[in-house]
Amino acid sequence: MRKLIYGMNVTLDGYTAAPGDDIGWSVPSDELFRFWSDQLQATELSLYGRKLWRTMSSYWPTADRQPGATPAETEFARRWRDMPKAVFSSTIGEVDWNTRLVTGDAVAEITRLKAGDGGPMDIAGATLAGAAMRAGLIDEYVLATAPVLVGGGTPFFTALDSWVNLNLVETRTLPCGVVLTRYGTRR
Repeated sequence: MRKLIYGMNVTLDGYTAAPGDDIGWSVPSDELFRFWSDQLQATELSLYGRKLWRTMSSYWPTADRQPGATPAETEFARRWRDMPKAVFSSTIGEVDWNTRLVTGDAVAEITRLKAGDGGPMDIAGATLAGAAMRAGLIDEYVLATAPVLVGGGTPFFTALDSWVNLNLVETRTLPCGVVLTRYGTRR
């Protein structure tokens, strides 16, 4: 069975985006880029919801060719472009950049993918991850908590029907002030 990891940058007050889907608060440092790049390298398949897919695919396919791109950004862009991805959406017609489109039941497809052989999968996008969270499919949570409060927006965690007990696996602080925490689901 494959492991499913939900990880994103998050504000101290628990949001992945401020009101209006604003992610301007999340300006990653080279250390944070390296962390997420290492996460990508250890992942076999990335699962995206429509909104985050649109954000990521509008920038990362060519980010390594942008003036002033740092080595950390360049490496992340290359790994992101090469990573096999699945986008879950009923409104997008086609996808690119080593990606396949899933238009059916997201929870059923994620359950099928988890049951198969292979390496870890990550899931990104609060709505898609929320569905997987409510279905009990997430094995690990990774939060890169930025020292900023935005007061509202898209929450990292969804409303749940029952508690999810976790074990702290790792915690560390990056020089930029971001605190990385990793929790495993206690089953």
